Amino acid sequence: MTRVALISGGTRGIGAAISKALKAAGYSVAANYAGNEQRALAFQEETGIPVFRWDVSSYEACVTGIGEVEAQIGPVEILVNNAGIVRDTMFHKMTPDDWNAVIATNLSGLFNMTHPVWPGMRERGFGRIVNISSINGQKGQMGQVNYSAAKAGDLGFTRSLALEGAAKNITVNAVCPGYTATEMVLAVPEKVMNERILPQIPVGRLGRPEEIARCVVFLVSDDAGFITGSTISANGGQYFT
Repeated sequence: MTRVALISGGTRGIGAAISKALKAAGYSVAANYAGNEQRALAFQEETGIPVFRWDVSSYEACVTGIGEVEAQIGPVEILVNNAGIVRDTMFHKMTPDDWNAVIATNLSGLFNMTHPVWPGMRERGFGRIVNISSINGQKGQMGQVNYSAAKAGDLGFTRSLALEGAAKNITVNAVCPGYTATEMVLAVPEKVMNERILPQIPVGRLGRPEEIARCVVFLVSDDAGFITGSTISANGGQYFT
């Protein structure tokens, strides 16, 4: 039976690349999205991957949405927590709403998405969870206190849950992308890109979403069954841990 993979934020950017790569690897994929319905439906039309709309910052929405996925496709055996938002600003200008929105999606979203599928994974004796963190959760970044705190929290979540899942054949790992050629990064002015971003990256280029996706495909595979609680840093040599 084909394993079911659910990707949050799975219709755009890195998430879309992950969804496509998992489908190409033979998984039955469902992609969650929160906002841009037109883009999501276009993605579904292009790829044949069914899309499901809910906000990962709401536990109740996650329970309902995951229930719909499992009713239509089957029990979720692979979960990729990719959904994330930014509310970048320097800390002295940051509002409680800026903080709370990012924490709710980028950190609490992992709990909200993982908790409903965890009992089934334990019962079946199999699960693969991959959390998409960030280089800035490892090293920090000016103007991203909220984002970096959430993404650092994702790594603590990963390591602790990995210990709980190990005896049940559930692996929990993280991927920390560096600067990757998504719409958001490519919108950076050329001067800033050439003078401030690319010089920080030893390989001299942005990552490609497909390169991040290949990390995920490996981590959810049977070949990676002995790897849990680990972090893959896919950042072109910009930061070592």
